[in-house]
Amino acid sequence: MKLLKDAFSQGQVILDLEATDIESVIKKTVQKMVADGFLSQEIEDQVASVFIEREKNAPTAIGHAVAIPHAYHEGIEKQLVFFVRLARPMNMGAPDGIATRYLFFLLGPPGAAGQHLDTLASVARLVSNDEFRFEVGKARNSAGLVSALDHFIERTSPEKKPTKSESEGLNYTGKLAGGLVEDIKRRKPHYVQDFLDGLHPKCLGSTLFLFFACLAPAVTFGGVMAVATDYQIGAVEMIVASAFCGVVFALLSGQPLIILGGTGPLLVFTAILYKLCGDMELPFLPVYSWVGMWAALFLIILSVTDAGCLMKYFTRFTDEIFSALISIIFIYQAVKSLIHIFEDLDETRHHDVALLTLLLALGTFYIATSLSQFRKSSYLRPKIREFLADFGPAIALAAMTGVAMWLHEVDLNVLEAPDEFGTTNGRSWLVNPMDAPMWARFAAAVPAMLVTVLVFLDQNITARIINSPDHKLHKGEAYHLDLCVVGVLMGICSMFGLPWLVAATVRSLNHVRSLATVEEVTLAGGHSHERIIHVRENRVTGFSIHLLLGCSLLLLPLLKEIPMAVLYGLFLFMGVVSMSGNQFFERLSLWLKDPALYPATHYIRRVPRWTIHCFTLLQLACLAILWIVKSSSSIGILFPVFIALLVPVRMLASRIFSEEHLEALDAEEEPKDEKSHWTG
Repeated sequence: MKLLKDAFSQGQVILDLEATDIESVIKKTVQKMVADGFLSQEIEDQVASVFIEREKNAPTAIGHAVAIPHAYHEGIEKQLVFFVRLARPMNMGAPDGIATRYLFFLLGPPGAAGQHLDTLASVARLVSNDEFRFEVGKARNSAGLVSALDHFIERTSPEKKPTKSESEGLNYTGKLAGGLVEDIKRRKPHYVQDFLDGLHPKCLGSTLFLFFACLAPAVTFGGVMAVATDYQIGAVEMIVASAFCGVVFALLSGQPLIILGGTGPLLVFTAILYKLCGDMELPFLPVYSWVGMWAALFLIILSVTDAGCLMKYFTRFTDEIFSALISIIFIYQAVKSLIHIFEDLDETRHHDVALLTLLLALGTFYIATSLSQFRKSSYLRPKIREFLADFGPAIALAAMTGVAMWLHEVDLNVLEAPDEFGTTNGRSWLVNPMDAPMWARFAAAVPAMLVTVLVFLDQNITARIINSPDHKLHKGEAYHLDLCVVGVLMGICSMFGLPWLVAATVRSLNHVRSLATVEEVTLAGGHSHERIIHVRENRVTGFSIHLLLGCSLLLLPLLKEIPMAVLYGLFLFMGVVSMSGNQFFERLSLWLKDPALYPATHYIRRVPRWTIHCFTLLQLACLAILWIVKSSSSIGILFPVFIALLVPVRMLASRIFSEEHLEALDAEEEPKDEKSHWTG
């Protein structure tokens, strides 16, 4: 590492070299070596020829966008390392299919083979680290390269490398608010940087996409809740709660990549609570306020007693089922809404309306999906491809809305929004909890326990999914702090008759993916896999998304111009994209594939085929039960209990499957020796 650091420090680098082939790269690099005095001009042509000849006989691209051209010459006295970053990646035939952008030139005397091997091993260690490659790609000068190397050494230092439980923020401290304090200490050093990291064009694309992706479900859930509560809580309240809670969470939370929003389970619980109040002749909003305040108290108690540490018993098994459920809900709602358009044709709507609705939805989905994958296209320049990929969903929404306005003769369903700002039924914003009978104020603690379990699990499971090692986050987790903030916000919302919000899985996953820098890995046979190497962790996007939601209340007439068909397409896109990377769906697809053509993933290499299928079948059965419970009006309130039961189910699985097989199937992350990835 010292040799590499000396090379970076002494300016033995070329950044953003313009070249069209490896021969021109070599010649320009050798010329730079001579110009800077690292190489004698007398042997310039000889050294260039040696490099070129070696590349012709055996290309030196080792993968991870890196090549290590090396040569020996009698005119060299000591080993020389020279780093080159190309302005545009070049296909050099790397085994992983990734185009080469970083070249480490090694030059030395004939007896320097041993030194070259040591340096090559050091380079291989460096480039296998995604964060190092990201920082090297963004470095503006030699100092930036040295900083990237120092950061790598610091991250991989044995004495500083945290244990798995520490990295997840799930250590039990045994002290009152001990975990909460540790979360604050862990995230505090990054607070200012969280805002600086948000000043990037990628964050603008993420904000525009997530604004509509959050507005649509806010209005949709708000409309459904209005019907379920006789318009005591509706769309305006949902937007106000989303804007207020989202802004506060973005500023005060430990993991600002999480997006708060209304969820199906909380909507079901609120509807059941309203019906219960009606049956018992109790005023709904005052009782709702007491239930929410009790639940807020319980959540704060859980956060200061390190109850979040219970999440260590949740594994990928649970995360995959929960994530799959939420993804399917989004896809189901989009498809259900489109099918509904085609019902009662000629009686309530014209064929033109149904057909254009379908075309707009599918068009939005197709454009958003295509542009999001455009970064791996061979067309246009890298910056343009990156722009189109980052802004893909926003471009799709704008384009299809424009098509709808162009075909204005067709009377489409548009986004339902109130005409002016105010509560849905005209009530005052502040709820008087004292309107509830004395006994009901204390009895409200019983349903509050159920909603506490629901919020606790929903919040923390989503946080676990977001903090997955696959996302390469590095600023630390904060389960206890996030739960405390959600608890406080829940109490405030309860006093104003606003809906309760919790971490929204699909919206949070799309938030992470919209901020991710990825690389394309091509496997043998032409299969490809998209892998995250860095996520721009920041607070600006979360703050801006919810600030725009608040501002949307001032633009309600304009929002009514957005066709619901476009939002259905956006729902479909979010659901499908969030399925990516869920190993459960990958294993489920094996049921339809030729076993001889299974990809060589770590679990397929280590676990018998039927064991894989049985494990997947167990998850599928759990998913089906959760769906039935969620859809049931009679036992829907017990939904959080069934989520919690996934933990003992996973524990019982150890009696059916061997520990070795479970370790491969339920691994927290891909093993370090994983050589192959799923086809994307």
